[in-house]
Amino acid sequence: MTGDAVVVAPSIEYSQLAPMLIIFGVAVLGVLVEAFFPRSARYPAHVALAIGGIGAALAAVVVLALSLDGSDSAGSLAMMGSVVIDRPALFLQGTLLLIAIPSVLLIAERRVEPSLGAAPKNALPRADSFAPQASTVPGSLAEQQATHAGVAQTEVFPLTMFALGGMLLFPASNDLLTMFVALEVLSFPLYLLCGLARRRRLLSQEAAMKYFLLGAFSSAFFLFGSALLYGYAGSVTLGDIGDAVSLGTGNDALAVLGTALVGVGLLFKIGAIPFHSWIPDVYQGAPTPITAFMAAATKVAAFGAMTRVFYVALPDLRSEWRPALWAVAIATMLIGAILAVTQTDIKRMLAYSSITHAGFILTGFIAVDAAGLSSTLFYLFVYGFSTVAAFAVVTVVRDEFGEVGDISRWAGLGKQSPLIAGVFALLLLAFAGIPLTSGFFGKFAVFQAAAQGGAAPLVVVGVVSSAIAAVFYIRVIVLMFFSEPDSTDSSRAIVVTPSVATTLTIGIGVGATIVFGIVPAPLLDLADRAAVFLS
Repeated sequence: MTGDAVVVAPSIEYSQLAPMLIIFGVAVLGVLVEAFFPRSARYPAHVALAIGGIGAALAAVVVLALSLDGSDSAGSLAMMGSVVIDRPALFLQGTLLLIAIPSVLLIAERRVEPSLGAAPKNALPRADSFAPQASTVPGSLAEQQATHAGVAQTEVFPLTMFALGGMLLFPASNDLLTMFVALEVLSFPLYLLCGLARRRRLLSQEAAMKYFLLGAFSSAFFLFGSALLYGYAGSVTLGDIGDAVSLGTGNDALAVLGTALVGVGLLFKIGAIPFHSWIPDVYQGAPTPITAFMAAATKVAAFGAMTRVFYVALPDLRSEWRPALWAVAIATMLIGAILAVTQTDIKRMLAYSSITHAGFILTGFIAVDAAGLSSTLFYLFVYGFSTVAAFAVVTVVRDEFGEVGDISRWAGLGKQSPLIAGVFALLLLAFAGIPLTSGFFGKFAVFQAAAQGGAAPLVVVGVVSSAIAAVFYIRVIVLMFFSEPDSTDSSRAIVVTPSVATTLTIGIGVGATIVFGIVPAPLLDLADRAAVFLS
C-alpha cells in the first residue's frame, strides 16, 4: 500500500505537473477564445482545444507512468511537496482523462433535429442541452430571442476544463490545504454548469443552488477538520499527520474529530448516505451531459482523495474510523438501492444507483490494504465509462419538449430502437453486476478485498443490496422490451438518431463495459501495480 523507496526531494518540477498544467492551460485558452473569437468560431475552437488538451495530458500521464515504472522510486513530490506524483495518482489521473473524452464529446453535442411530432418538416429548437443565454430570465423575451437566433452556450468548455483540472489535482494533493484548493477548483465550475440546462431551467437553477449551498457546508467541514488535524500534528502534510498519529504524541480527541470532519467533506463528494441528499436533485436538474461528467469523474476524484487521506495520513486511526465507515457503507448500499426502486424518473433512478455504487466501492476501500486500493481503482475505472454511456443514452430518448425522464414513457423502446434499448439494457446489467460485464468483476474485486480484510458482513450486505438493485434495473429492461407504450399519450417518446459525438460516447462506454467484462486481467494487473502510495 505504501512504498519504502527513497523519496525525491520536494521541488517545483513542472514536467511532473504536465497533465494538470496542460488542462489548466486549455481552460485559460478557452476563456481567451470566449473573449476574442467571433461567436461562430468559438464552438469548433473549444472542441479542438478540449479534445486536443485532454489527449496531450493523457500522453503526459503515460510518459510519467512509464518513467516511474523504469525506476526504483515509489514516486516523487512536486510544487514544494504540495503535489505527489505516484502510481495511484497517475492511475486516477489517467482514468479521469479517459472518462473526460466521452464526456466532452457528449457536452459538444450540437445537433438540430427535425420535429419528433406529427409534422416532421418543422424544425425543433436546437437539441443541445445548454441554455442559449444563461443570464436571461427563464421564459423571458430575451431567452426566446436567443433560442430563435440559435445561440449556443460555449462557456461550458472552459468551465469543464477548470473542473477537470481540479479533479486531476484532488487525488494528487499531498497536503490538506492543496486538497482543499483542488476541491474548490473542481466544485465551483460544476455549480455553474448545473444551472445551465436548456429546458426546465428553474429546476436546473434550483439544482445548482442546492449543490452550491450544500457543497459550501461540506467544504467548511473539510476545512475545519483540516484545522483540527493541523492542531494535532503541527502540519497539514499527509505524511507528517500519519507520522504524528503513529507516534501518538498529540491529543487524540483532535485527531478523531478532525478525521470525522474531513471524512464528512469527502463523503459528501462521493454521495454516501447520509450526505447524499443533493445527488438526486442535482442529477435530475443539471444538463444531462454535465450529470454524466459529474456522476463519473467527480466520484473518481473524490474516492482518489479519500484513499490518499485515509491510507496515507490516517491508517493508524483505522480502529476509530472503520466502524463509522462500516455504518456509512451499509446505509449507502441498502438505502440507495431501496430508494432507487421507488423512482419514476430515469435520471433520479440512475442517481440513486450512483449512491448505491458508492457503497459498493466503500466496501473495498474499508479493507485498508493493497487489495482494497487495487479493487477501488479498478471499480472506479470501469464504472466511470458505463455511467457516461448510460446518461448518453438518456439524451437520445426525446419528445418535442426534450429528453423524456418519465420511466413509464420508455415502454416499447425496444421495438422502436432495438439497438439503443439493447445498449441501455447492457449498461443496466453491468450496474447490476451480471457476469461478462465489467460491473461483475468490479463488484467481485471489492467484495473479495473486503472479505480478505475482515469485512465479510459488508459483503453479505453488498450481495443483498445488489439483489435489490437488480429489481429496478430489470424493471426498466422489461418495460423497454415487453411493454407497450400508452396509446393515450399524445406526446410520444421516440429514440432520435444519435449524432457522431453521442455515438462515440455510447460506443466508448459500451466497448469498455464489454472488453473489461471479458478480459479484465490487464486492467486488474495495472490496478495492482498502481496500488502503492508514496509514503
